[in-house]
Amino acid sequence: MGGAVVDEGPTGVKAPDGGWGWAVLFGCFVITGFSYAFPKAVSVFFKELMREFGIGYSDTAWISSILLAMLYGTGPLCSVCVNRFGCRPVMLVGGLFASLGMVAASFCRSIIQVYLTTGVITGLGLALNFQPSLIMLNRYFSKRRPMANGLAAAGSPVFLCALSPLGQLLQDRYGWRGGFLILGGLLLNCCVCGALMRPLVAVAQPGSGPPRSSRRLLDLSVFRDRGFVLYAVAASVMVLGLFIPPVFVVSYAKDLGVPDTKAAFLLTVLGFIDIFARPAAGFVAGLGKVRPYSVYLFSFSMFFNGFADLAGSTAGDYGGLVVFCIFFGISYGMVGALQFEVLMAIVGTHKFSSAIGLVLLMEAVAVLIGPPSGGKLLDATHVYKYVFILAGAEVLTSSLILLLGNFFCIRKKPKEPQPEVATAEEEKLHKPPADSGVDLREVEHFLKAEPEKNGEVIHTPETSV
Repeated sequence: MGGAVVDEGPTGVKAPDGGWGWAVLFGCFVITGFSYAFPKAVSVFFKELMREFGIGYSDTAWISSILLAMLYGTGPLCSVCVNRFGCRPVMLVGGLFASLGMVAASFCRSIIQVYLTTGVITGLGLALNFQPSLIMLNRYFSKRRPMANGLAAAGSPVFLCALSPLGQLLQDRYGWRGGFLILGGLLLNCCVCGALMRPLVAVAQPGSGPPRSSRRLLDLSVFRDRGFVLYAVAASVMVLGLFIPPVFVVSYAKDLGVPDTKAAFLLTVLGFIDIFARPAAGFVAGLGKVRPYSVYLFSFSMFFNGFADLAGSTAGDYGGLVVFCIFFGISYGMVGALQFEVLMAIVGTHKFSSAIGLVLLMEAVAVLIGPPSGGKLLDATHVYKYVFILAGAEVLTSSLILLLGNFFCIRKKPKEPQPEVATAEEEKLHKPPADSGVDLREVEHFLKAEPEKNGEVIHTPETSV
């Protein structure tokens, strides 16, 4: 679990670590940005939706919740589709779904219809793009995979900084319906990214038939891997508290008497730090001396994040919250850059498509429990300090699960000798030493004199019938 798995992909083609892989990386960057930033960016339309349909904030908040639930909860469905049809067709259909959902939402007459279009259809479309893009990134990069994951993960904060102001501008000029229509057209770029995902094809060897694929539509055998089980449990516990601070930090600042504009600037600080933290974490994880211990680096990033939450709970003024957002942004970026890299290292390319779907399904439950549990605690105590302590305790627990489980429960498998090495060793054993100085005539005389010692049967009256 602690080491990186370097494999050659499902088609037997070694990852090129460059070339067309940079186009795949760009596509993954864009898809990651849309997938993670879009559920947050649509929140700028909430006030208009409340005025249009006469509903409350909690009703509009369900739009983002359904989007995230579809992104995480449809993981196994995406795995089945990818293993059945391939990454590129699934992403093209997903891009159409994502765009169609937002375009249809611009004609909705009730909030329920918005749930079904923006939440379910667009959410499903983003899910059908996000997971296959990570699978293709894993197939195109091996040695440079940590850096590629870090650069792709940077799409989330970059798009968040871009989509939120864009959404506000569209709402001011065209209203929420025009804004949804234009964003739907913008999501068609997911189809362009899907077209970039050119599959790797193995070169047929002379005399060999076409390669056969024995991959299951959903490989549940990953649960036999203790490393995967530990990772899935730790990641699920982590997600319980990971998203709580970004949700409540602005309200925390307002509760301290900070003006609205300055309070909202805290998320800008967090996002700006996150942009640089993700590629930096990917670069560090790709270093030769660090990569074999990537799981421990991931555990440290979770510990760092949980410790930042606990420290943020002690903030008593705006300056303290700014410092918290800086350190939280660093740790949050590290987690974002390393989470899928570590999963790839644990299960390898062949099982990654199934593994990521199952992990996202488990995280979907945690996503729906985490922020609401923080809200319940805030309603009961009216103290933001306890909310941050809860988040920090959950993330710290996940880091300890991963660290201690990997250290005590995972045993490295003995390395199996390579066929070439084994053949060479056998030849070496059967080959007489070159400088032994033994006369070949003596050896021949010895073999004829004592054949029974060399596996031959001596026909004597005792051994003959």
